[in-house]
Amino acid sequence: MNDTRKAPSNEAAPERQGADSNGAFEEAGAPAQPEAERDGFAVVEALNAENAALKDRVLRRTEREIADAKTYGVSAFARDMLNVVDNLSRALESLPEEARAGVDDRVRSFVDGVELTARDLVAALGRHGVKKLEPQGEKFDPNFHQAIFEAPDETLPSGSVAKVVQSGWTIGDRVLRPAMVGVSKGGPKAAKAG
Repeated sequence: MNDTRKAPSNEAAPERQGADSNGAFEEAGAPAQPEAERDGFAVVEALNAENAALKDRVLRRTEREIADAKTYGVSAFARDMLNVVDNLSRALESLPEEARAGVDDRVRSFVDGVELTARDLVAALGRHGVKKLEPQGEKFDPNFHQAIFEAPDETLPSGSVAKVVQSGWTIGDRVLRPAMVGVSKGGPKAAKAG
């Protein structure tokens, strides 16, 4: 009986280490992770970094929107209250200072009450970031002023606010209502800033 089985060869056969979950064996000296698996980890890390950046951007945007809502959320209400401020001012202007001197105490108390109400309303608006524009004599700025007429005025530089017809208001850094103004014309040229 001839044994046809071959004896184990001493040829260099690749060493096999352990089987992975698919039953495939890793070659000796081969990396512990297959190339595709390493690429998968890189993709996951890149996606995690992108996710963190997007989350940060959304959080900053949300914080900005909350801050804007706190600052500008009362804009519509404040704009409505400006009509009340205007009416109180007109009421006070209808009785000039010299006419107030000759009125009895009841009328003077009434006028004082209207003045106090107007001041309190302006102060309340101010606590919520609503500020009155005082452009009289300033250079006309179309971002804050609305020109409704030109007036010759030699005392002011040309292009300055000569008369405020209706006061303007801002809320935060935005214009709530532009000031309606008359602009000087014919005076000396305004000096350029610079």
